Amino acid sequence: MGSPRAQMAHHLPEAYTELARLSAVLDGVLDDGLHTLVKLRASVLNGCAFCVDMHTREALEAGTSPQRVALVAAWREAGGHFTEVERAVLAVVDALTRLDGDGLPDEVHDAAAAHLSEREMVALVTAVGLVNLYNRLGIGTGMTPPVR
Repeated sequence: MGSPRAQMAHHLPEAYTELARLSAVLDGVLDDGLHTLVKLRASVLNGCAFCVDMHTREALEAGTSPQRVALVAAWREAGGHFTEVERAVLAVVDALTRLDGDGLPDEVHDAAAAHLSEREMVALVTAVGLVNLYNRLGIGTGMTPPVR
């Protein structure tokens, strides 16, 4: 990558603070494990290395097995490694991150809505939108994960 790019947290801290506040609201509605899956899966799909690294560490620190973390990238083929609700949520993430002419198909929405309250569904859709924004900010500003 070329020269360092301006970072939102430094040059637009008031917007960065509002995004963090929104994330905290979502943390209060969504199950922690599901929210982490949402953030990790969208980040994998978007190719945001900084966010994949961050959400991988979060998942591992929360007790998610390294195998499950790795299988988020191929959750559809992972068999019984993900619960029915996790698979339904991951399908929503895929649909809303890879927007196409179908948007969020009714069958994908309804499969998740069978497990989540209306409040949780709204939080899920918002969480997917927020992590997609964070991914675009990370990629757009050239953020890369630290070498450990």
